[in-house]
Order: sequence, then C-alpha cells, then structure tokens
Amino acid sequence: MTQVAPRRTPAPEPRVDGLAARVRLGRVFRPVSTEFALIASSSLLLTLFGLVMILSASSANALDQGKGPFSIVLLQALVAAVGVPLMFLMSRFPVRFWKRMAWPLLILSVGAQLLVYTPLGVENDGNTNWLNVGGQLLQPSEFIKLSLAIWAGFILWRKQALLTRWQHVFIPLLPVAFLAIGSVYGGGDLGTSMVLFLLLLGAMFFSGVRMRVFLLPLIIIAAAVLLFALTNERRRMLIFSMFSTQSDTSCYLTTCWQQVHAVWGMANGGIFGLGLGNSREKYGWLPAASNDYIFAIVGEELGLIGCALVLALFALFAVAVFRMIRRTDDLFVRVTSGGIVVWILSQALINIGVVLRIFPVLGVPLPFMSQGGTSLLSVLLACGVLLSFARTLPAPAKSPASGRSRPAGRSGSLGK
Repeated sequence: MTQVAPRRTPAPEPRVDGLAARVRLGRVFRPVSTEFALIASSSLLLTLFGLVMILSASSANALDQGKGPFSIVLLQALVAAVGVPLMFLMSRFPVRFWKRMAWPLLILSVGAQLLVYTPLGVENDGNTNWLNVGGQLLQPSEFIKLSLAIWAGFILWRKQALLTRWQHVFIPLLPVAFLAIGSVYGGGDLGTSMVLFLLLLGAMFFSGVRMRVFLLPLIIIAAAVLLFALTNERRRMLIFSMFSTQSDTSCYLTTCWQQVHAVWGMANGGIFGLGLGNSREKYGWLPAASNDYIFAIVGEELGLIGCALVLALFALFAVAVFRMIRRTDDLFVRVTSGGIVVWILSQALINIGVVLRIFPVLGVPLPFMSQGGTSLLSVLLACGVLLSFARTLPAPAKSPASGRSRPAGRSGSLGK
C-alpha cells in the first residue's frame, strides 16, 4: 500500500516593509474633500487674477515714479510665493492647535497694532495704521481679523452649553473684542473697524445664539459707526459726496474724484472691456488703481465679463465654506469659519460698493486682489485655517438603498 506524503504547509513569507510604506503614503495622499478643493482653487485663482491686474494697473505709474514696470507686482508676487506655501502648511495643523493658539494670536496681533502709536507708525490719508519696518509698510490690523475670528470661535466653543444666557455670550466676548477693534479705530481706520464688527456679528450668528441677543451689539455698533463717521470732517464730506450726481462738479476736485473716475472707467469697459492693459483711467486719473480701486480696472479692461468672473470666484469660495459649516460637528470650526467667510465676503462687497458709489470711501482693499502684501498674506493664512478645518470633515457615507454617497454628519439647519 502506497503511503501518501503529508502536505507541507508553506513557510510564511517574510514581512515586507513596503506595505507599511504604502499605508503611510496613502494617508498623506488620500483624496481631499470637495470643500478643500473649492477653497484652495478659488483662493489661488483670485490671487493669480489679482497679480495680473496689479501688473496692468501699476506698470504705468511705476515708470512715472522712476521704478521698473514690474517692481510693484514682483513685490506682491513675492508675498504670494510665501503665503501660498504657508497656506498649505497650515492646512496640516490639527484643530486643537488653533484652539490652543486663540489667546496668544489675539494678544500678539493687538500688541503689533499698538506699535502704530509709537514712532514706527505711519500716517496715510488721515489713518495711522501702518508700521514702517525696514522700509516696508505693514498693516497689523489685517492680522487682527484672523486672530479675532479664531479667538471668538474658541470663546463661543468653550461656552456652547451656556449660550442660551446672554451674560455668557457677552462676557468676555464683547469687552475683549471691542478693545481689539478700538485699537484699530484709534488710528482712524473706520473701514477695517466696520469689517471687524461684521466679523464679530458673523461669529455670534454661526454659534446659534438667539436673535434677540444681537440687539445690544447691533445698537452699540450702529451708534459707534455713526459717531465715528459724523464727528470727523473728512469722513462726513466723503459720506455726503456719495449722494452727489456724476454731473455735479462740487466734489469732483475734493472728495469724489476717485469714485467718479472709477464709474467712468467701468462704463467705458462695457461688456467685453477695452482689453487687458488698455485702461485709460490708470494713467493718473485713478490714483489708487492697483489698491482699493482694482475692481474698476477689471471692469474697464475686461468689462462686465471680467467683473462677473471675479464675483463668481468669490461665490465659489463662499459656497465651499458654507458647505463646510453645514457638515461639521465642531462648534469651534463652525464659528471660526463663519467669522472668516463674513470677513472676506463683507470686505469684498464693501470694496466693490465703494467702486460703484454705493458706499462712501472706506479704504478697504479687495481680498486676494488689491495691492498690499499684508492684506494678501492675511487672507491666505485665513484660507490655510479653513483648509485645516476642511480636512476634519467626515467622509461621505454611501446610502444602502441607492448606493450613492451622501455627506455624513450634521444635516440640520445652521441654527441648531
């Protein structure tokens, strides 16, 4: 009888470290959320669009000042080259890092703002909100916007179980926030102060507090804005000039020169524009063509189509942040994101409203696009915080019935 040899069990293969390497690489290169992609792409496109328009608006005036035609845009591009990598680096920071840094960031930004009242401060058009550091002008109030949004989110997150009581909503939120905003208005910058007020209201709204709690802050803010605006002779003239018609020459040479020429430039652009680089108003007629009135140059050179493209990019950015606010379960992420998006959108709308003579001149730059390294760096850093939050969103879950993916997490209204 033939004996059958027993089957030998194959020896286990040695463990290959490549599997662990593949796992680690998979975590690094895993697909990002839709919100992450929309925020990153819209901010990058707006920044690139702004660099092109700054080059077009500033090249002629740079030559008149004895500078090279690319000197101004190269400085802005250098800030973008630093800000964009920082944005993606900050996107890797965990949410708990921003919670821990809430108080230090606010203290540092307000401390930097207080330096404008020292010999380092520089005055421009009646505002003392710039610092002269190594021959370059910096505006520390731009960083207060980001730090105030993070700090307000942290305070309201810590008190989320007590937000039904107005005392816990107001203390210490309003006193500390008003001190930070007061440090900005002390230099005479009403436009930035208004943006900070709106940011604070946006943070309170997205925290889910009751609407009647908004009454006292709204009264304080409205009274402060009216007091600040009407007690200053220059601002009062700017407000009254807004109601002058374009054919009225009483304010043409004093307070409404830029606004009139901005409207004329956009009217000349029509639907398709005069062509990139063919603006006429930038040749001395519109002094702040590359700064606060960059949107007027967009309208003149690229027409209604160019303006619509800019508005569409801001709308895409807003939709992405609002989707993230709806999906997250973290109150800190919701409130901080709400404050940041209110800051950026309100500042954009105020800037465009000034160009269209809907609002008086407030000296507020167009986010991502206006010339100004501090302004560009602050919004790119804010986008880095938003991208950090976008990485924490839950992965879409597949519906067992249809097999289609649906977002996991909260599906209720923002007020809940």
